Amino acid sequence: MENPALLTYLEDFLTDRRKSLMKKVIDQRTNHITVATQDVFQLHNTSAVIRSCDVFGIQNAHVIEEKFPKRIDREIAMGAQKWVTINRHSSAKECISHLRANGYQIVATSPHTDSLHLKDFDISKKSALFFGTERHGLSDEIMAAADCTLKIPMYGFTESLNISVSAAIILQTLAERMRAEGVKWELTEEEKSDLKLEWLKNNLKNSAELISHFCSK
Repeated sequence: MENPALLTYLEDFLTDRRKSLMKKVIDQRTNHITVATQDVFQLHNTSAVIRSCDVFGIQNAHVIEEKFPKRIDREIAMGAQKWVTINRHSSAKECISHLRANGYQIVATSPHTDSLHLKDFDISKKSALFFGTERHGLSDEIMAAADCTLKIPMYGFTESLNISVSAAIILQTLAERMRAEGVKWELTEEEKSDLKLEWLKNNLKNSAELISHFCSK
């Protein structure tokens, strides 16, 4: 945290209720699991995945925009983009390299029969969960780079789920397991302070003016 005084200054513009809620949510945030989507054609599906990240406490989402460079649909994300850190990548290679450098194993989600079931997944490892296009799934490049593949058990005729539904099911299951199985998933105190400052900048309507005033003192 570079400037704790700035954090304190901005936090004073929140109500006590808002401060309490922000602390409660930050205490449940994690970087132990992260999510990456690859060239998802239907923009609302990416937005829905980001919303699921917020709901289940996943702080970082990675969006690979090699074929379909589009902005996040703010209306469908319903404000989640203000709370989830969105990392944009121009290629799968760049995204994978970035995640590996930060200690993540690459986990491809795939309905293939040799994929791990959710209950058998090793939740102790830092994991980046990759979700692919609605029709074709993940690219061969990501499948080849994956350390393991993961699937949702299914018992009907349908062989796949919409990406946003798949992400919600997987994130809910793994986030619950992560918290229940003694994994060290919490943010550090420094990460919490940095995140709180990021949220204040994103959510205070006149944050730029407030910061300028603070710096001029």
